[in-house]
Amino acid sequence: MEKPSDLQNPLFTDEDAAWAHYETLRWPDGVVCPKCGSVGNATRLANKTTRRTRKLKDGTTKEAEWTRRGVHKCKDCGSQFTATVGTIFEDSHIPMHKWLMAVHLVCASKKGMSAAQLHRMLGFGSYRTAWFMLHRIREAMAERGSLPPLGGAGSSGIVEADETYHGKVENPTEYTTKGEKFRRSKAGKGPSNKRAIVALIERGGKARVFHVATANRESVERIVRENVDKSARLHTDESRLYPRVGHEFAAHERVKHSRGEYARGDVHTNTAEGFFGVFKRGMTGVYQHCDEKYLHRYLSEYEFRFNTRTKLGVNDKERATLALKGAAGKRLTLRPTQNA
Repeated sequence: MEKPSDLQNPLFTDEDAAWAHYETLRWPDGVVCPKCGSVGNATRLANKTTRRTRKLKDGTTKEAEWTRRGVHKCKDCGSQFTATVGTIFEDSHIPMHKWLMAVHLVCASKKGMSAAQLHRMLGFGSYRTAWFMLHRIREAMAERGSLPPLGGAGSSGIVEADETYHGKVENPTEYTTKGEKFRRSKAGKGPSNKRAIVALIERGGKARVFHVATANRESVERIVRENVDKSARLHTDESRLYPRVGHEFAAHERVKHSRGEYARGDVHTNTAEGFFGVFKRGMTGVYQHCDEKYLHRYLSEYEFRFNTRTKLGVNDKERATLALKGAAGKRLTLRPTQNA
């Protein structure tokens, strides 16, 4: 069995080694020009040191220095570029070895790592640097493009569907999608307008998790239809959101929690509930606060770790490699005009 990644590995301490590693992941078949698309026809330029003086909020100035590494010049179109162009790392002055360390730490932490802790461990100048860095990493973890339906051929054929609600009633500054403050339900069992989350989990396979404005029948049925193979067995609890759409699949089997039934043979939703358990412990114990407009990014993080868990044969090093490969083709700037 492969040993866990050593935190003293040169990838996490040496900038040149870190750049060489990322270039290998980004360009496995040779350097690719992002402008004209030519492959293996670029010249590496010498590293260049740059100095810049910044004015801080307190009126003082600070001189910053960094070395621009990994610059290539395309022989076909003449453009200059690095392996970070068109990725979450573009325009970042954070050293690449710290990026690799951050990705490894986040991927190796089952319930996540807070920006405050990352700030302390990597020695950043500000908390916001670590906070923005984590959001970029979550963007790299998010799956994009067309995905095959869950529960199809080659799988267990069972898909669990469940929903949960996230938020804090006690905090008056917390709001729902509609801009309303959280309120308690008539039954007194918690807020009636928390942030709704729907999860579809293939038994023994992967998960897909969605934040929806309202978990009603229409929104849940649309998610199930678009993401579950018609040949699958759908497992749910007694929720009234699933009976109608359940008829569209090979079988719809339910467990009756109100009667103390949590499993009947292989019929249960324990995998989905286990996923929600890890998510909630992480959100309350690690992150503590999450603005609703960023909730989908946190869900992408927990979904990614679940889909690359040890039981599926993925270790910490491989999980970090997958996250780094997912950085390509994604940018995240969080400008004020951007709808995050």
